[in-house]
Amino acid sequence: MSDKLISVSRNDEVYYRFIIFIILLWVPLSANSKETKGKPEEPVSGPKYKIGVCDWMILKRQKIGSFKLTSELGADGVEVDMGGLGNRELFDNKLRDSHFVQMFGDESNNYGVKIASIAMSAFYAQSFAERENYRDLIADCLATMQNMGVKTAFLPLGVQGDLQKRPEIRQELIRRLKVAGDMAEVAGVIIGIETSLDAASEITLLNEINSPAIKIYYNFQNPLEAGRDIYAELKLLGKERICQIHCTDTDDVTLPYNKRLDLHKIKNVLDDMEWSGWLIVERSRDKNEPTNVKKNFGTNIKYLKTIFQNESNDF
Repeated sequence: MSDKLISVSRNDEVYYRFIIFIILLWVPLSANSKETKGKPEEPVSGPKYKIGVCDWMILKRQKIGSFKLTSELGADGVEVDMGGLGNRELFDNKLRDSHFVQMFGDESNNYGVKIASIAMSAFYAQSFAERENYRDLIADCLATMQNMGVKTAFLPLGVQGDLQKRPEIRQELIRRLKVAGDMAEVAGVIIGIETSLDAASEITLLNEINSPAIKIYYNFQNPLEAGRDIYAELKLLGKERICQIHCTDTDDVTLPYNKRLDLHKIKNVLDDMEWSGWLIVERSRDKNEPTNVKKNFGTNIKYLKTIFQNESNDF
């Protein structure tokens, strides 16, 4: 890892925070010239648990049709991705453009589908600890959140950020997450990180980052794949450390037929924790029909609603 990635002066970080603060004040006003018409309405009182779906997993990554399809699937909201990254300098992000900000906001309101969070799913494959312009990417996400009125971002640390397999990146990763936390705190939002670590190790990591704006975006698939006790992990992490949850397992069967994930028990644990928020469907597709979006995600969402929102149970 090059020296310029390892050390950034405190003055540089403070200066960068100031610049981001100015950008975040300016972008929503300049990008959304029709005042706040393009933003989704602020959520009102509703169920304790809201059910959402990832736009990239329903094959609608940053597509306007994601709101209609999410409504047809029966979900309350959609997690909107920042777009692909690959070899680009920045995300392939339409939501820098006031035209798309307006369209997405209008569709969100028209279908009654909230934007639950903004995702940087490109970091499933990219290395947050080694990408040179990571601060520009975080700034792009935070500005998009401001434009769309969203308070939670999803940042997976992914394969390249797996601290169990790559412990040598730990200090640089923590340093960068501190910077990202400072930026998010200025913007008044939360960045939820997904890791491969167990709950105790995630608590240690959060303590080292030491930022109120960095929390855990918990993914049921990770402890299930590792053979860990998901119910004990949720209790250990506690209410305040978990911002949102990807409430699915790896692809094999849809949720009603998953034998290693007891969602009734999950609800009891979350109730006891007094946690509330978004449960986002990411995977749990039928391996025999992985591209059947309406069957896979419609089934998963309906099942989650029977458990977490007490809707009629046809399973």
